[in-house]
Amino acid sequence: MKTRISANVLLAMLLILLVGAPPAHGQATDWKQVPIPPLHEFKPQQPRRLVLPNGMIVFLQEDHELPLVGGTAMIRGGSREESADKVGLVSIYGEAWRTGGTKTRTGDELDDYLEARAAKVETDDGGDSTTISWSCLKGDLDDVFKVWLEVLRDPEFRSDKIDLAKQQLRAEISRRNDNPMQIASREATKLAYGANSPYARAPEYATVAAVTREDLANWHQTHVHPNNIILGIVGDFDSAAMEAKLRKAFDAWPQGPAAKKIEIPISEPKPGVYFVPKDDLNQSSIRMVHLGTRRDNPDYYAVEVLNDFFGGSFSSRLVSNVRTKKGLAYYVFGSVGAAYDHPGVFQVGTGTKSSTTAAAIDALLEEVDGLTKNPPTAEELKKSKDAILNSFIFSMDSKQKVLRERMTYEFYGYPADFLERYRAGIEKVTQADVARVARQYIHKDRLAILVVGKAADFDRPLSTFGPVATLDISIPEMPGAKKTGPAATSNAEGRALLAKVAAGLGDAQKVKAVKALRQKVTVQMNTPQGEITLGAEQVAVPPDRLWQKMTTPMGEMIMVTSPSAAFMKGPRGSRDLPSSQRDEMLAEFKRDPLFIVQHADDPKFTFAASGSEKIGEVDARILDVNADGAQMRWFVDPASGHILRVSAQEAGPEGPSEKVTDYSDWKPVQDLTFPFREVTTRGGEKESSVEIQEIEINPALDPKLFDRPEEKSPGEAK
Repeated sequence: MKTRISANVLLAMLLILLVGAPPAHGQATDWKQVPIPPLHEFKPQQPRRLVLPNGMIVFLQEDHELPLVGGTAMIRGGSREESADKVGLVSIYGEAWRTGGTKTRTGDELDDYLEARAAKVETDDGGDSTTISWSCLKGDLDDVFKVWLEVLRDPEFRSDKIDLAKQQLRAEISRRNDNPMQIASREATKLAYGANSPYARAPEYATVAAVTREDLANWHQTHVHPNNIILGIVGDFDSAAMEAKLRKAFDAWPQGPAAKKIEIPISEPKPGVYFVPKDDLNQSSIRMVHLGTRRDNPDYYAVEVLNDFFGGSFSSRLVSNVRTKKGLAYYVFGSVGAAYDHPGVFQVGTGTKSSTTAAAIDALLEEVDGLTKNPPTAEELKKSKDAILNSFIFSMDSKQKVLRERMTYEFYGYPADFLERYRAGIEKVTQADVARVARQYIHKDRLAILVVGKAADFDRPLSTFGPVATLDISIPEMPGAKKTGPAATSNAEGRALLAKVAAGLGDAQKVKAVKALRQKVTVQMNTPQGEITLGAEQVAVPPDRLWQKMTTPMGEMIMVTSPSAAFMKGPRGSRDLPSSQRDEMLAEFKRDPLFIVQHADDPKFTFAASGSEKIGEVDARILDVNADGAQMRWFVDPASGHILRVSAQEAGPEGPSEKVTDYSDWKPVQDLTFPFREVTTRGGEKESSVEIQEIEINPALDPKLFDRPEEKSPGEAK
């Protein structure tokens, strides 16, 4: 019979857990009295290093904990070696290398083959190298290694996958100005290294379009040679058997040209104040930069300690003073960057309210000053060294991580025991060392100060910190884009054609009297998964309020833009719309024919006739329209005045492309005439078709329709 524990015993146990057991004789009564034993000696299991006859370097790291085997080949040569007119080449290469398949199997066929074995073969790109890796169960090693070897040696770079990689890169370009922190990071890097530096360049539509399949094949032929490869393998295998497998696979592969040593000139950034205007923000992103150092610098360990107590932890000076005590930061950080073979970037950054932008800059500069005026205390030094040493082991707590580090040291020519030196180097750092490196590697007078935000809301003008240079972050247009731009002024023929369009819409006074429209529609959209049909409703109140609701399989999705808000609301809550999406929604007003006709007399709107073109059976007249900067081309039926087609260059999921909308099925609504069917193509591919079910002119609207709804807390009753 089991003995039951009484309630009193349970209570006593609970009290012991909460307040501690009664102190025994000689037992510590305060945590500071608890003796802390010295750290164990750090001796990670080093991988076995081999050099094959063709110059390939191999590291073998046995790990029998799980029946898995994985390998990664680092290949010298990365994006910093791209030509300036083809930036993005290595990114496309890293994607299409794997997805393009091999000469015997497509990438999709490889996907099916590997997924059946719960295995992966992946390729990737980097600044100074590319990689190709595999992971699989031990029992599938032979099959998966053959696939990996085939992709390594004989990629096909199929055109459809190159096009897909380009589309993905164009989509990234089109969205790159949506996130202010990403803008700040990108532009700060340009300031630190120079806008044209290979360490700071960004792909553009033109450089992506310039990349060809031949470029990818040439890159592969130039760089993928055994003497440019460092291969690391970790997992459940026998080293002798693995060595035999590798020699059989690679010994006959001849050496190729050795990778060229890259020398990239780097100079300090020009000090000053730089500004990126973003008027759709209520927060500012601030960065202060100049060049940092390298990891092979003997001062690297002192710099690491400096970074921790300055801005690398929640107890650092930046967090304690700028965020906690002054309440000026959503986030704050600062460190002297150290790269392996070129200088890193010293960077201090924060995010703050627009109304505290100048105060936050003051606070950051004060902390930079404080590094020389108030060197680290003994307590700060001990806390930072303890934090680094106690957490260091977690970055090296697996054989795979140790292998990765060893390959990195080999790649950059660092000592094989660089990892083991780290702990000893940190332990030797003194207060004097940290004070010295703070003076040596951090210079307030060399800082380039960058702010991304809304200047009208700043607490003081940025000019109080010095002359301000405004940076242009606009995205250059797609090369070869059709120009639908109008003449600088209207012509008489264009004005006459516009009058024909106005008459086709209906009564002139009633056109001007339209202040709002509500439409209910059925939308068919083409997606990668096929065509889907959705119900939608839209309320438009020109020039700046738009409400859209779409019924999807996941529930209702609502998008709203107004002078006070731009957001999306769905079953999982609401979030702000990216500025690019908000701008695109507002641009729809300027492209709407009814809105344009209402502004026919506005000097910012121009109309120029420019010939004719056959649309179906109609010899349509062409009218080039500039609606306050929004450019498009109308194809007008000269008999009815109805617009048959509109073409324009517009932003899309994969970047700017030609969008063409065909209008048909014109019907009367309250003495006006509207097209009830719209079919849209983008880049020559069908995107959507819209069937209008109902149109209501000047409907009665709830004044709160365009307000952001209040989010209910999880416990709040519905």
